[in-house]
Amino acid sequence: MNILANPGLEATGRAGGPSQPAHYLLPVAATGQALARGWLWLAMAALVGSGLFSVLLVLARTPGVNAWLPGVDFFRTALVVHVDLSVLVWFFAVAGLLWTLQAGRRGEDWGWAALGAAAAGTLLMVAAPFADPGLPVMANYVPVLESRTFLGGLVAFGIGVALLVGRTLVHWPSLRALDGAAALRFGLWGAALSAAVAMGALLWSLLEVPATLDSKTYWEILFWGGGHALQFTWTLLMLVAWLWLAQAAGASVPLSARVTLGLFMLALAGLLVTPYAYLAWHVLTVEHRELHTWGMRVGGGLAILPVALAVAMALLRQARRGGVTAEARPLRAALVASIVLFAAGGLIGVVINGSNVRVPAHYHGCIVGVTLALMGLVYHLLPRLGGRAPRGRLAVAQPLLYGLGQLLHIAGLVWSGGYGVQRKVAGAEQVLRSPGEVMGMGLMGLGGLLAIVGGLLFVVVVWRAWRAPAAA
Repeated sequence: MNILANPGLEATGRAGGPSQPAHYLLPVAATGQALARGWLWLAMAALVGSGLFSVLLVLARTPGVNAWLPGVDFFRTALVVHVDLSVLVWFFAVAGLLWTLQAGRRGEDWGWAALGAAAAGTLLMVAAPFADPGLPVMANYVPVLESRTFLGGLVAFGIGVALLVGRTLVHWPSLRALDGAAALRFGLWGAALSAAVAMGALLWSLLEVPATLDSKTYWEILFWGGGHALQFTWTLLMLVAWLWLAQAAGASVPLSARVTLGLFMLALAGLLVTPYAYLAWHVLTVEHRELHTWGMRVGGGLAILPVALAVAMALLRQARRGGVTAEARPLRAALVASIVLFAAGGLIGVVINGSNVRVPAHYHGCIVGVTLALMGLVYHLLPRLGGRAPRGRLAVAQPLLYGLGQLLHIAGLVWSGGYGVQRKVAGAEQVLRSPGEVMGMGLMGLGGLLAIVGGLLFVVVVWRAWRAPAAA
């Protein structure tokens, strides 16, 4: 495989002994660059759109400000688009970037078809609130607007993802020379496999869920199985990003390639729960729903903790040594912020009791943990796509500000959740009675605004790095 010039990349094939730390760097193919850049721009567009909609969301929940906004229907419509852009489109677009860089020119026509369908679907979903809003349905994993424009966009995006995943799966990663790069390739391939399982679960649910159900119940059950399976995709992408970023930042992770491969396989083993849940129980049963939840917690959780501890240990050792390069500082900042946010989200999940704003605090922490890891990978890959490596105070401050804002955001939600403030409501529906509830949601608003600034700064940093040539 041809790789772009980058000191040390050629050494990634050295695996060492079975118990020795591996070098977790992936060589990047010199072919397929234009398609990879297309996925990058779709990811950036999704992030910008999500940020704009999130401004409206934070204002709709901030005491005193929300009285000036149109109302709760507006809040829910904006929330639908914000969630789908920040999770579904952003995550799959960055996944498309990573999968494309590993595939090179193999099946490139299918790759362009996938990108075109995904971009067209995204455009329709963003246009729907203004052209054909429909009823907002706050289903878990994939909220929807019940309009032809939005649902048509969602179907088009799904077709694009199916083509993208299919192109990735046909290229089985070779494990004959098991080193860090091979383990990362398997992790990326496993992420595509879990996405394929999620799409299969969605189709299975589509056949079994009665169309006579009310809107909220129908969409909730339809996306439940596939949504849980999709969490394995995001988890594997995050674990790959953690290992890759740690090595790129100069920290040696004390995990052998064989152990890492085993952890990735352990995460994938949790996917076996998905087909079993459909075979053993009807989609309308409580047992079916609980099996998906159990599989996600056990399969993903057992793989995450060892990798997180190993990466944290590597970062601590590096901090004692010092000497982090200017290019490595933004990567390190994104990695540290990612681990902290994901850990916070996981801990909050333990104390959830009932349906209040602690629930979005939990998944915001976990989702933002994945987002920060992918942001760091985008920084690392920019020089290999034609830009230059982000550096300087702004590039280092961006993930830290974004992470701090999100940490305050979820802290405010946890605080307010202790008072019973309900999720997926805004304005007068929040019914904030005590000073504690108001202060909690005020902290949420402050943190949300800081996170928005941090997210928009990511776009600024990427744009500035892109405008400067790689050789500069």
